[in-house]
Amino acid sequence: MEHQLWQSIVAVLATLSKDRKPTSCDFSDQDIVKVYYWSVIHDRPTRWACTLSHWPLWRRRKNLGPLPSPATMSRRLRSPSVQTLLVALENRVIAPKEPGLFWMIDGKPLPISGISKDHQAGYGRAAGGKAKGYKIHAIVDPQGAIAAWRLAPMNKDERVMAERMLRTAPIQGYVVGDSNYDSNTLHDVCDRRGQLHLITRRRYGSQHGTGHRKQTVGRRHSMSLVENPYPAFADQMLQDRSEIERRFGQLTNWGGGLTCLPPWVRTYRRVHRWVQAKLVLAALKRTTEIRTYAA
Repeated sequence: MEHQLWQSIVAVLATLSKDRKPTSCDFSDQDIVKVYYWSVIHDRPTRWACTLSHWPLWRRRKNLGPLPSPATMSRRLRSPSVQTLLVALENRVIAPKEPGLFWMIDGKPLPISGISKDHQAGYGRAAGGKAKGYKIHAIVDPQGAIAAWRLAPMNKDERVMAERMLRTAPIQGYVVGDSNYDSNTLHDVCDRRGQLHLITRRRYGSQHGTGHRKQTVGRRHSMSLVENPYPAFADQMLQDRSEIERRFGQLTNWGGGLTCLPPWVRTYRRVHRWVQAKLVLAALKRTTEIRTYAA
C-alpha cells in the first residue's frame, strides 16, 4: 500500500508543475516533497527518508540518485516555493470535485503527552475529558471531501475557528453542526455570505428563551427549522451530521493514518505539515480505492 500511495503522490505532482529546481539548489521542489511524503507514509521522521537503504531495492536499481540531507530537508520544507507546492497538492487531492449543498462542521482533537515541552500546544477539551495538544477544525461533505480546514491549539474555541472557515470556504447550501456552534456570530457570517445557512440545535435547549439580545436572521431561520411542529427536514440533517465522525474515524483506522502525533512532530509548523500530508494520503486512499491487507 505504501508504494501505491507514494506513486499516487508522484502522479499528482507531475500534473501540478514542471519539475524545475532553483539554480542554487541540487534538488527540485518536487524532490523535496517526494522525500517528505515517503517519510510520512511510513510514519517515520523526515531524516529517516534521507537514508538510501530505507528506500526499496527496485527504486535504488532505477538510479534513485543522491538524497537530500536532513538539514537540506529542514531548510527547503520551510521555503515558500515548497510550501506553495504542498498547498497545491493538498488542493488538488482533498478539495471537493463537485459543488454540494450539504456540509458538516466539527473538530477532531490531536492530543500529545501532558509533559510535552511544545509551548505552542494548548490544554483544552478533548474526547472524554481534557488534554494537551492540537485540534483539526474542518468542513466536510458526505463523501469525505474537505472544503476547508484549520489547525489550532486544543484550547482554541471551535466557534472562532469555524468563523474563519465559513468566511472563506467555497461552499453554499446548509452547514450542519452540533449545539456548540449555535452562535449569532456564526449565523451572521453565513447571512453575509448569502446562500449559506448554518443549522444547529440551541446550545442550552429549546426550553430556554433567547434573552433580550437581537437575534440574527440566520439563527431565527435555524430555530424555525429545528423547533417547528414538523422538524423532519432539520432532524434528518442533524442525524446525517454524524457522518463527519465516521470521516474523522477513517483518517485513523488504517496503517499510516492520522492515529496520533508522533514524538518528532511538535510545534505548530511541523504539526500542520504532518496533518496536511495525512489528509492528502487519506483522500488518495479513499478515491483510488487503495486497500490495506493484514500480514
